[in-house]
Amino acid sequence: MNDVDILAKKIWDYLHTNHKIQKADCILVFGSEDILPAYRGCDLFFEGYAPIIIFSGNNKNEEIITRPEAEIYRDIALKKGVPAKSIFIENKSFNTGQNTIFSKELIEKENLPHRKIIVVQKPYMERRTYATFKKFWAKPEIFVTSPQINYEEYIKNNPCDSKEVIISRIVGTLIRMREYPSLGFQIKQEIGDDVWVAGQELIRLGYDKYILKNNISLGEKISINTK
Repeated sequence: MNDVDILAKKIWDYLHTNHKIQKADCILVFGSEDILPAYRGCDLFFEGYAPIIIFSGNNKNEEIITRPEAEIYRDIALKKGVPAKSIFIENKSFNTGQNTIFSKELIEKENLPHRKIIVVQKPYMERRTYATFKKFWAKPEIFVTSPQINYEEYIKNNPCDSKEVIISRIVGTLIRMREYPSLGFQIKQEIGDDVWVAGQELIRLGYDKYILKNNISLGEKISINTK
């Protein structure tokens, strides 16, 4: 593993919540161009963790997917054998906050049980998903999980993004973990000095595509020499 991978894996490890999932009322899968979370949700369903799956997401990348993510995930679940009556979709949301808000609206509208919810995301989005969910819907007990794949496997086998893009997304997620609480987008999560320094070093090395650099005030806060 080279120096870049060592830095990126340090952030990757931090961005995992390491929740021990429990049986819940429903499984809520946040969508993206990565289809692995859909399969993780199905596996949890068949393992008996919850009797309902909700797929959330409308974001579309025309080069990869041409329909709402929630609909693509639903089709995967149906092919895997999940009964249609056990599947609900929320296909309006375009970001993690909307995933939470619009899924809450769907759950309440359909009167679905939700005291405990398993939330499924991409691996490096676990912690940000937890912090966002608790900001916009604090009441349910949630367990955040993701496809059971390590950093090396995810980089090697990802069909959507190159290694450079994935590492840049990991860095961008870390920056959002620091900046978004002050903007009202998520609850605060502590970031260790070693994790933050790893992110700063990756920015210095050019992995800066997703660090909110178009926002001047944020750009000042996340400059290379600012901790």
